[in-house]
Amino acid sequence: MSPWKAARVGDPLAAVDTPALVLDLDAFERNLRRLAGAVAGTKVRLRPHAKSHKCPEIAKRQVALGAVGICCQKVSEAAVFVDAGIADVLVTNEVVGDAKVRQLAALARRARIGVLVDHPQQVQALAAAAKAQDASLDVYVEIDVGANRCGVPPGEPAARLARQIASAAGLRFAGLQCYHGPAQHMRTPQARVDAIAGACDAVRASLRAIQACGLQVERVTGAGTGSFVNELASGVFDELQAGSYVFMDRDYGDNQLGASDLAFEHALFVRATVMSRPTADRAVVDAGLKASSVDSGMPTVWQRPDLRYAKASDEHGVIATPSQAALALGDTVLLVPGHCDPTVNLYDELACFRGATVEAVWPIAARGALL
Repeated sequence: MSPWKAARVGDPLAAVDTPALVLDLDAFERNLRRLAGAVAGTKVRLRPHAKSHKCPEIAKRQVALGAVGICCQKVSEAAVFVDAGIADVLVTNEVVGDAKVRQLAALARRARIGVLVDHPQQVQALAAAAKAQDASLDVYVEIDVGANRCGVPPGEPAARLARQIASAAGLRFAGLQCYHGPAQHMRTPQARVDAIAGACDAVRASLRAIQACGLQVERVTGAGTGSFVNELASGVFDELQAGSYVFMDRDYGDNQLGASDLAFEHALFVRATVMSRPTADRAVVDAGLKASSVDSGMPTVWQRPDLRYAKASDEHGVIATPSQAALALGDTVLLVPGHCDPTVNLYDELACFRGATVEAVWPIAARGALL
């Protein structure tokens, strides 16, 4: 970690060096409470995805508001959160490779650890590692519910894997992972409704096949920020894995909201400074590709509809401006990242502000945890 700190507690926001990742604590806390309130009084658990924030301080706040644990995407990421005291972690991924599987089983001696499978060889490897570590792992069968990524087809293929897990020493068949990634970014509410209805059909077919084998499915887990209201209302899902709701990003903000959708607020920003003003219609800021991910499109300039972030290179971001007076050299802007998850992974720390003052600086402790 660089000794150069962009922000320190007590600094005015205006003094935070750039580019810096900053969090509006008031908006962030409202987002936390909004989703916690949505599941309160229901039988559906919240297990937010920590790949969005990679920050133990945020995970602790989610658990304090009722989350049963968190999701991670990588074993090394899970290790960071277990080290920080998070006692229940689901790795929503298949884990392949002796070193990773051994580490996963070792973590299961310190916390409740879950993992996904979609192939018999994965089950065999997990069982061998659990035996060697004298550990117990929760294992979920991942169903392809429309993402066309990982997962087995619904129905009998899921039942075969469930039987194998249930018969393996050291493993516990914990349920089904049923996440529809593309549905999160379908722009219209009806498109998301239709996608999750199809996912629920796949879940039901899998439940029937597994229950016909005499096995019970303890949990159906999945959902994300874009679609969770549909999984919550389905009567099929027991657990929600929304993650980006804590921050929101430009891409999620592009979704049209339906009558039942919750309106989360943009809370995460990249603070940037105008470093060049070469023409009346072009300003250049110090936040480019190394400061904000553009895989889901360019960031937007917060509360400045007159400005358009037009393109990015390594260390430069070009903002289209209507006039020379719109931005001056040395002016600062807040950028709403196109995709929060990979943007967060670019930073060591998160400068958390309330009003005009930095209230906290939180380490992004799982940054770069890719194994």
